[in-house]
Amino acid sequence: MSPSVRGWIRALSLAALVVVVDQVSKAVAANALGPGERVDLVLGFELADVRNTGIAFGLLADGQGLVIVVTTLALALILAYFALNPARAGLWVGVGLLTGGAIGNLADRVLADEVTDFIDPPLWPAFNVADISIVIGILVILLVHRPRAAPA
Repeated sequence: MSPSVRGWIRALSLAALVVVVDQVSKAVAANALGPGERVDLVLGFELADVRNTGIAFGLLADGQGLVIVVTTLALALILAYFALNPARAGLWVGVGLLTGGAIGNLADRVLADEVTDFIDPPLWPAFNVADISIVIGILVILLVHRPRAAPA
């Protein structure tokens, strides 16, 4: 199997795993909590059923159609970027995490017109597994993409 094919298989497998873990964790959190109920976890974190119609920090809360279009375009761009070099070491990890997280939140938007967030830290908006995957995926892509210094 070529390194390119292996990269695609790894990225898509990781994305699928993220979507499953994200959707299951959202369902478990939503079913465990009643309306407005919060459960203390550790270090000030709470388990809560928070609904978000926007993107990060509630931006574009009234633009559901726009959010879906922007998310779909961003997914297309990241997959096009990956298609340029799917064999690049470690890139599949970032692309898989980012793609899976984006699809997990996109599924919520399409099915329920809102995203379920359930991890509510102090002094920060609530988030979910998909959000964590998106942030880590972006960081991995930036680290992998970083140009190497030329030898002196």
